[in-house]
This record gives sequence, C-alpha cells and structure tokens, in this order.
Amino acid sequence: MSKFRIALIQLKNTSDKAANILRAVNYIREAAANGCKLISLPESFSSPYGNKYFRDYSEPIPGNTTEQLAKAARDNSIFLIGGSIPERCGEKLYNTSVVFNPNGDIIAKHRKVHLFDIDVPGKITFKESESLSPGEKLTTFDTGFCKVGLGICYDMRFAEMAQLYARSGCQLLVYPGAFNMTTGPAHWHLLQRARAVDNQVYVATVSLARDTSAEYVAFGHSALVTPWGNIIAEAQEDEEVIYADIDLDYLQEVRRNIPITVQRREDLYRVVAADGK
Repeated sequence: MSKFRIALIQLKNTSDKAANILRAVNYIREAAANGCKLISLPESFSSPYGNKYFRDYSEPIPGNTTEQLAKAARDNSIFLIGGSIPERCGEKLYNTSVVFNPNGDIIAKHRKVHLFDIDVPGKITFKESESLSPGEKLTTFDTGFCKVGLGICYDMRFAEMAQLYARSGCQLLVYPGAFNMTTGPAHWHLLQRARAVDNQVYVATVSLARDTSAEYVAFGHSALVTPWGNIIAEAQEDEEVIYADIDLDYLQEVRRNIPITVQRREDLYRVVAADGK
C-alpha cells in the first residue's frame, strides 16, 4: 500500500473523563467510516492538562481507558494512536501514548521522553517534572504499510530523536501534543515543518482543541506536513477531525530529488542512540 488515509482528532478535554473518552470513541468511528487506516488522538485527551490533575486522572496500562480504545480499534479495524493519558505505574506517573492494531492489541507504548519544563517570564511557567517521570526509550511501530515514529508534544523539539526515527526507517512521525498560546503561535508549525524537511518524512501533530476557559489553553491547529514541508491538512482552534492522504511514492520522489539521506558526511558527524545503534 503506497497511499493511505490518516485522521487527526482535535478533541476538547474536560473534567469529565468518561465523556472525553466517549467523544473520542465516537470520533474514531466517524474517521474509520471515512476510510482512515490510522487515527490519532491528542495529548492528555481524557483529562485536564495540569500537574494537579495528573494523579487523580491516572490509571494503569492496561486499564479502563486503554480497554475502551482497544475496543474502538478492534470494532473499526484501524490502527489507533491513543493520544496520551496519565499512566500510573507503582508510585510513578508518566505521560503515555498507547498504540493499538486492528485486532485491538497493544503494539507500542511511548512514555514522553522529554518533560515539558519551561519558564518564559511573564507568559508561561510549567514543569511536568513536578508530577511526571520521563520515559526511557524511543518508540516505533510498523503497520505493515508504513513504519511510524512516536513522540509526545515537547519531544518534537528534539531533532536528534526524529533523526534516529528516520534512520530506523520511519516514514511518518506522529506527535500528540498540546502547545500553548505562547509556544504554539511561535513554534508549532515551524517545528513540525523542520522535522519533516530535515528527515524527508511526513509529520502529523495532533493537538487538543482550544478552550479559553481552561487553566491551560492549547493552541489547536493539528496538522499534517509532507516531506517537502507543505501543510496539506490543518485544523483551526475548535474540536474537529482532519483528514489527509499519506503518499509513500511521493516521499520516495522527494528523497530522489534531494538525496540528503545518501549525502550525509558520516565521516564528519553522526547522530547515534545511547545504545550505539
């Protein structure tokens, strides 16, 4: 399969966890009916985003939320990236994305590697490390028609992570996220286009919808970017589902036209994972 359809569900999260999950499942059903093979939810889709909420909304994996997502994947015969939820493992909490195959099996689990700890004076200060622990590994999965690299929000800022994914054969990078009204207008599109052009891959970013009444206001603007850096699908601020076709023949054409993958001077520089691979 050289071409397939992806859906990015830009969802508004509320304090009602059950209602958040139900809306997500309904949107998944709608996207599958529109021919999508791969569907993604946003970061923190089941709970408000904030350190004071993570523990109260956390659950083990597998747990209630992942069981409902597994059923949605199975019922609709799709690959599903379950955005992210607060995962409880012993005394630790993680910001975790779970991936399901069309049988509803968990095939990947990504714990956010780079925690969102920033301080922009007069605008925003946030430190996920006050409540969350970082993940310890990078995460890829194979659909059979495309290999995918997975990150969560702040992970997108780290070019080396994307480079390692591309080098391992990933053709699509997916980042469930929730950039805010300071970092979103400044960097959201810039970073996704940079990761796409640097690595000649498709990049999908899946944001929470904007809710100006929330304590943490997400930017929105979920998008899909081509290996050429073009944004071919983009949401606005509100809750919506966007669709796009990923064309792997086009990806190969871009790589033939500008063959940076074979022009790198690895005699001078190299990005290497901690395990040496």
